Amino acid sequence: MKKPEAEKAIRYLCTEWVREMSIDIAYPTMPSFSSFETWLQNKGRGDYLTFRSVRGPRADAEDWFDEELKQSWRN
Repeated sequence: MKKPEAEKAIRYLCTEWVREMSIDIAYPTMPSFSSFETWLQNKGRGDYLTFRSVRGPRADAEDWFDEELKQSWRN
């Protein structure tokens, strides 16, 4: 998998995860990347976390997750 493909998919799947899990991103509790990662694995989509990256695919995916869920201030 190429990094740009993974980024597009991860960003889209963040939205799907929020919808499926009925998460209110406006609520003060921050959604968990670990929970999202587990959800990806359970859905058979863990391959989106296997791409070449200097920082590592998990770190990049967590940044995209934070950006999509308006949590970038944590980085």
